[in-house]
Amino acid sequence: TATISAGAVLHYLKETHHHLTQHIRKISRIDQEKYVWMDRFTIRNLELFHSTNDQAKTLIDVLDFTVSPMGSRMMKRWLALPLKNKLQIEKRTEVVQYILNNPDLTSVLEGNIKLIGDLERLISKISTTRVSPRECNQLKQALNAIEPIKEACKNTNISELKIISEQLNPCKIIADKIKNTITENPPAVVNKGNVIKKGINSELDELRNLSKSGKDYLQQILERESKKTGIPSLKISFNNVFGYYLEVRNIHKDKVPEEWIRKQTLVSAERYITEELKEYEQKILSAESKILELESKLYYELVLSMSEFVQTIQLNAQLISQLDCLYSFATIAKRNNYKKATISEGTSILIKKGRHPVIEQQQSSEESYIANDVQLDREKQQIMMITGPNMSGKSALLRQTALIVIMAQIGSFIPAEAAEIGIVDKIFTRVGASDNISMGESTFMVEMNETASILNNLSDRSLILLDEIGRGTSTYDGVSIAWAIAEYLHETECRAKTLFATHYHELNDMTEKFDRIKNYNVSVKEIDGKIMFIRTLKKGGSEHSFGIHVAKMAGMPKQIIRKSEQILKKLEKSRSKEENKSVISEKEDMQLSIFQLDDPTLIQIKDEITDININTLTPVEALMKLNEIKKLIGK
Repeated sequence: TATISAGAVLHYLKETHHHLTQHIRKISRIDQEKYVWMDRFTIRNLELFHSTNDQAKTLIDVLDFTVSPMGSRMMKRWLALPLKNKLQIEKRTEVVQYILNNPDLTSVLEGNIKLIGDLERLISKISTTRVSPRECNQLKQALNAIEPIKEACKNTNISELKIISEQLNPCKIIADKIKNTITENPPAVVNKGNVIKKGINSELDELRNLSKSGKDYLQQILERESKKTGIPSLKISFNNVFGYYLEVRNIHKDKVPEEWIRKQTLVSAERYITEELKEYEQKILSAESKILELESKLYYELVLSMSEFVQTIQLNAQLISQLDCLYSFATIAKRNNYKKATISEGTSILIKKGRHPVIEQQQSSEESYIANDVQLDREKQQIMMITGPNMSGKSALLRQTALIVIMAQIGSFIPAEAAEIGIVDKIFTRVGASDNISMGESTFMVEMNETASILNNLSDRSLILLDEIGRGTSTYDGVSIAWAIAEYLHETECRAKTLFATHYHELNDMTEKFDRIKNYNVSVKEIDGKIMFIRTLKKGGSEHSFGIHVAKMAGMPKQIIRKSEQILKKLEKSRSKEENKSVISEKEDMQLSIFQLDDPTLIQIKDEITDININTLTPVEALMKLNEIKKLIGK
């Protein structure tokens, strides 16, 4: 698909005769050996760039503190393509550490990269000769701002910064040429004039003098004719219909000489031309036309001379973009108290007190994020089976782990006290519930498609996040599928590291049979029938999902909550299919109790009495409530 798309673009350029494409240096495939593989589901589920909630932040919002548009684009490319090479990652983190520890370099980078702006776009405009005079001056400013960055990087003891310094080229020839050729405040377009400086071209200077002297002579004509005719309000103006003209107000039109030729009558004035006026008009307009023509010629000669430096300036843009990203990493590390991760060639992942980089930024200043440890390896703890109630933070913990790994492998510091990250080559996620109506796929079908994609592309360095696998179908089908998937991941030769969040407490039994599956739960406390989310990851499975408590928090009607609690107690007493059927078919079954009651009045009276708080009821309110119940009976 990528090759076909690239071919279509090149064919379009050829057919439309776009020959000025020297800024497009090459089209190449993304090398899968260099970058972490993430499919579109993973990029979507981890909310790297976009969120389903328009108001929510994403990871790019947290990471991107770049100060130039081209740096921001580079940051997006880095985030989409985390590195797999340990040495390349460490080169980035080494520079980030140095910038973090050297405020002088930070200041030089921030101030000058802002001045450089979008050098990448500027050079593409130069290649296509669509650059404006003002943009040429921006290019001059950008090239001049490269010099202090080059010097600052040269004076460090970091080899990567020294290499960048050697490659940066301020292109002084071009900067000086622009400075000497283009005026300080040129117009946005060439044909407005006043683009080329005085002294660059003798013919241009001569034409400008002629134009200026012609306009001076027009002023002399005005003064002379005004004095001769005695018309004090006489003025000379210009329009595109008949050029320069003399305008006389009606009050003075009787003073107009016979040799003046009337061209236009207005409500309050008349316009005239003279032979002398037309003669000088021709000289002035001819000079101005030649000035614009010559300025355009000189300007495009300058632009074409810049095209020799396109590749050099493109390299500058690439290097400055990289520095901008590394500056951004240093900025967020300082602001958010991020730490440097240790990158290893092993396969283990050990995160000490990790935090979710996005959720942490959305919390109020009074709240502190509950940090958790995560340990995954291929020998002892390959699969962490995580249970716990709804809203306890299971999904956040899964995403947090993947985001920390991604941040570490793009060269950023991470939201954790410490971490050792064995290089990950693929990240898979199966989280959330969604359907694909256009393709006729149900929620469960989408879930199974995504899971199949994961299982068919495993490697020994993969990181897998599975959240609520099997919930899109019946309980027994769901448990069976989830168990089989977990067992497959454990038994397959790859032994891919997996975080498996589930509500199926039956899966807690897997740890007895499979030695690399370990049970964990996200803890909560139940106090007086209410739950408090502790959000701390602890060893051992959980036996409760507290779904009814969460329904109560969501404002579900009390009648439904009470009925749910009754059914739950009965279901917990017996798990056999026959007993489940008998519970649901009893007279107080939820559907019957709401829609087909034998005596709805009694049920309503019962609910009214149950909802009364005797401790706060006044005698008058008690009498009123009794009267309401009496009216119900009397219906």
